[in-house]
Amino acid sequence: MALKLGYYHLDGAEVYNTEAEVGVAIKESKVPREKLFVTTKVITNIKDIPNAIDTSLKKLQLDYVDLYLIHSPFFANSDSDLQSAWAAMEKVQADGKAKSIGVSNYLLPHLTATMKTAKVTPSINQIEFHPYLQHGGPNGPLLSYMKEHNIANSAYAPLTAVTKAKPGPLDEIYAELAKKYYVSEGEIALRWCIDQDVVAITTSGKEERLSDYLRAMTFTLTPKEINEVSRIGDTKHFRAFWQAKFDENDRS
Repeated sequence: MALKLGYYHLDGAEVYNTEAEVGVAIKESKVPREKLFVTTKVITNIKDIPNAIDTSLKKLQLDYVDLYLIHSPFFANSDSDLQSAWAAMEKVQADGKAKSIGVSNYLLPHLTATMKTAKVTPSINQIEFHPYLQHGGPNGPLLSYMKEHNIANSAYAPLTAVTKAKPGPLDEIYAELAKKYYVSEGEIALRWCIDQDVVAITTSGKEERLSDYLRAMTFTLTPKEINEVSRIGDTKHFRAFWQAKFDENDRS
């Protein structure tokens, strides 16, 4: 469905148990491989990354993925664990099985530990990111470090403020902006990310909603609007994922 609508960035993971289905969809779509950007992630088999990537590629029916991520850092008991896993990721890239490699859910200590021995800088850190979880904002420790080292920010769950975290302080301004731009509140949420050079990752099982999300590419928010959403969003804290790993008020 997504491929039919023109979505060519496919974000998957071994733990989603959908790689085989994605592989079939790619094959049946007849979309040229070079048009696709396929991401998958490793965590279940993090202790055997060489076997994990081979298994994922077999399921995806691909020779390589465009982006391969460590799904989370919480498997590690030490800096050495993070560094060993990253060295294995570097080997995956060197072997041509992933064009680019990165991480997901990494906080500042995980990134700094990884970078101590890294030969290749992670290209991206895919994190939960939305107005109710801004990780200290662009000048905070995490995002500042990522910018300094050219690690792109990719946001998953960017629609949280209009889905799981509703009602909330952003309801009014999201409704106003949606009316102004003739789009849905979800598209405003996506645009808030995009206009800050954040790669927004979202999903839906509804074709109409996926089609609507494409409208997020037809307008831009003003800097004042972006700042206002950020300011209001910062008055509420909501974490949709990995709650067990964080204290209730931890915004890192």
